[in-house]
Amino acid sequence: MAIEILRDLRGLRIEVLHPPDAEGISLVEHLRRIGCITSTVWPFPEEFAPTSDLVVLAVDHDSREPLRRLLRGQDRKLPTVIGIVEYENPSILQLVLEIGAHAVIERPVRPFGLLTQLAIARSLWLRQQETDSRVRKLERKLGGIQKIQRARLILIASHGLSEEDAYQTIRRQAMSKRIPMEEMAVAIIHAHDLVSERARMP
Repeated sequence: MAIEILRDLRGLRIEVLHPPDAEGISLVEHLRRIGCITSTVWPFPEEFAPTSDLVVLAVDHDSREPLRRLLRGQDRKLPTVIGIVEYENPSILQLVLEIGAHAVIERPVRPFGLLTQLAIARSLWLRQQETDSRVRKLERKLGGIQKIQRARLILIASHGLSEEDAYQTIRRQAMSKRIPMEEMAVAIIHAHDLVSERARMP
């Protein structure tokens, strides 16, 4: 995993949101020496570039509102984020946490440690994506289980089946139609809701 991340850094598309001063130019040069594909944007844009894998951005009191507007404008998955800070205080720390930074680089920016921060930030981001993916799968699985359970209760109440018979009925119907059990359960629920609605009509 670690070797793959280090290999991935070469060719990583990095968006640098930093004033085009000597420090900003030096930072871009360091990143390009590592092998990253780097672009610079200033002032803060309305949203991150859709092709960015990682964003390095200046975090200070002047960037507070632009950063918040930038984050509010995102309608897609955020890239890896590294903040550049000059000093630590509660308000800057709060801003770093708000932007969801995966790592922090201290000013003045130096070549030493930059590669480490890139690797750590990228590793944390990848783990976060894996965790989010597992959570979404579990939520979908739980949702499917809940649908099947509701369909079982409908069959038990409407046809007097046992829990096992109701489950096997859903399973057989799903197999015969070559669809997932969750989809069959949804069909049963919809049919039941339709019948119930018609029964309530005058």
